[in-house]
Amino acid sequence: MQKDGTTYVAFFQLSNAESFINSLRGFIKFVKSRTNKNLYIVVDEVQSVLSKSFAELDIFQENTSDYVWKFVKNLHNRPYETTLEAFSKFADILLYKDPVKRPVKEAVADILNNSFSIDVPPPQLSVGSGEDYEVIGEHELCIELPPRPTCSRGTPLSQEQWNKYKDREGRILNPQEVKEVIFRGGIIPSLRFEVWKFLLNYYPWNSTHIERLELKKKKTDEYFMMKLQWRSMTSVQENNFSDYRDRKSLIEKDVNRTDRTHPYYSGDNNPHLAQLYDILMTYVMYNFDLGYVQGMSDLLSPILCLVESEVDAFWCFVGFMDKVSTNFEIDQAGMKAQLCQLYTLLNATDPQLAHYLNKHDSGNMFFCFRWLLVLFKREFNTIDIMKLWEILWTDLPCKNFHLLLCVAILDTERNVLMENRYGLTEILKHINDLSHHIELPWTLSKAEGIYYQLMSVADRLPDNVRVIIGLEPLNKTSLVSDIENGEASGHNIEVDEGSANRRRNSTDSGNIKFGSDEVSFERGLHLSYM
Repeated sequence: MQKDGTTYVAFFQLSNAESFINSLRGFIKFVKSRTNKNLYIVVDEVQSVLSKSFAELDIFQENTSDYVWKFVKNLHNRPYETTLEAFSKFADILLYKDPVKRPVKEAVADILNNSFSIDVPPPQLSVGSGEDYEVIGEHELCIELPPRPTCSRGTPLSQEQWNKYKDREGRILNPQEVKEVIFRGGIIPSLRFEVWKFLLNYYPWNSTHIERLELKKKKTDEYFMMKLQWRSMTSVQENNFSDYRDRKSLIEKDVNRTDRTHPYYSGDNNPHLAQLYDILMTYVMYNFDLGYVQGMSDLLSPILCLVESEVDAFWCFVGFMDKVSTNFEIDQAGMKAQLCQLYTLLNATDPQLAHYLNKHDSGNMFFCFRWLLVLFKREFNTIDIMKLWEILWTDLPCKNFHLLLCVAILDTERNVLMENRYGLTEILKHINDLSHHIELPWTLSKAEGIYYQLMSVADRLPDNVRVIIGLEPLNKTSLVSDIENGEASGHNIEVDEGSANRRRNSTDSGNIKFGSDEVSFERGLHLSYM
């Protein structure tokens, strides 16, 4: 029985706890606790939020409560597709509904924001003293940024350079210098097959040729052992293993629609699609806690296309996932933390734009969700994305350089957004339409320039900004206290000598606060990913 009195027929027979849990899966959203194997956490408030929002939009001819119940069930099984179906109806309303009714952009804002508790006070803006300086404000603190330096790009790492960095036994003598070359210009295509294995921690930088051959043999055996685990599952085992069965079904669907226009994956009965499927299924066995989430196939596709070896592609993919796995966690803590950090950086570099976005229901930065989820995979062509990824894998000039890249893109588009007075839906559409229209070298140069702008006033930056760009906080005691209270703005923050454990947190970024009860609905808001 629902809270409104609606009664449904019995959907399970009481035999044991497992049958109850399995029956319940189709009706409500819940997640298994990571700390207690017997505890299941039910995500509440989804239905009331959707009912209110859909009722205001008046977009469904059928009974609203019935539709919402159906929507919640579908959201659990097909979060991306279900949300896209709902938002396609938004588009119909935007074009055809009676304009006398409540403005659609307000209703869409409710859909995006009602399940979140957001408190974003407008930043205190100041007037610049001249053309040579940009003035930023955060709360009552105003910082003058010096002119943005021009950062030139370099040439890709060449075979000759790479050979010079090796000793006779094959060790890489100066990994940091190699990374600096890669950050400045990437890697020549013919060398990527070898260097990516170091960037993605498949091979240690200080390993010899012989050690790498031994490691490859060991990793090959490990891979096929894990592959055999799922290949040898019987149909009875699958029927009794719902999590595995669901992940297998999702991988089958995603593989068939991943980069099918690329020559490497085009055509029927393409053997490379079979390899893509096998690698993703084996990763489920490698990391069953994470399993498979939509978007992972996007990250694997260019790797397999480059290295072609199934085993090598798998272990490179493992290294990549180690860097971005928090993007795909069920509670979305990693994604929320990055969106908060992105707003913090934007507020520090362009408070006027940050204030504009906040005023137009976009301060949560959800329109950048796809950028962060699959690390710009949908925004650039295959050639550019390979170059961008290898640059980001260097962790130079700081681990969160991808957030500065987001800021650089928004800086390029700020006049379009503000001068046209774009609202929520227009901002989302405009950002999505940038796909394959972003100039990579120029954006990289601008992002690096923004980094040096911030570094030039590092001693005056607030701690939440300092941590994002890789600096130690000035007030470590305060930061430790914030972490322990669940209010740190950083993602993967490290604090000195045992003062606090390394933790991830998503609840605060200086001036944006997310509610804690929106998990189920938020996972259905990945419309910008597709």
